[in-house]
Amino acid sequence: MLNDRTSPATLVATRRSGKPRDMIAPGPDEAQLARILAAAMRVPDHGKLAPWRFVVIGEDRRDAFAAMLQQAWRSEHGAEDRPDVAAIDQFAKQAPTLVAVVSAPDAGAKIPVWEQELSAGAACTMMLVAAHAEGFVGSWLTGWAAYSPSVAAGLGYSGAKIAGFMFFGSLAEEPTERPRPSDDSIVSRF
Repeated sequence: MLNDRTSPATLVATRRSGKPRDMIAPGPDEAQLARILAAAMRVPDHGKLAPWRFVVIGEDRRDAFAAMLQQAWRSEHGAEDRPDVAAIDQFAKQAPTLVAVVSAPDAGAKIPVWEQELSAGAACTMMLVAAHAEGFVGSWLTGWAAYSPSVAAGLGYSGAKIAGFMFFGSLAEEPTERPRPSDDSIVSRF
């Protein structure tokens, strides 16, 4: 865990994404993961709709998850377009901890679906910050599986969208800083 005296601004400024394939054990234990998920549930949520769901894919379910991904690929791409089984297996089995974040907006609510989808994205971001606060590295990936109706259905959410797959673990070495945009390239004043 980071130093308890770390300021929130420092916490956010020092967060880095890690590559899931480079993540090693340990990952968050049950109590740490519960705190990460609880933090994600505190994101802005206009209308108190909780328009997101979290599917924890346990280490004991990674083979089944990989098989489901392979079946989803085949069902959506046809038998001729064979899945890259090694890449699918790597995706499904990398990092000690994996959580799928499902965007589950209520289309009948007064709150626009777009706002509800933004809340799901905010939940993903909050998970990354909370994992960092717990002393872990995280990564938010999408890829074809996030856009697959078959994968959403396989996770129990037919008709929903996957906001992302959240990977958490430890790194053997600190992630490097990537180039960031300068303030003057993205900030304007009105």
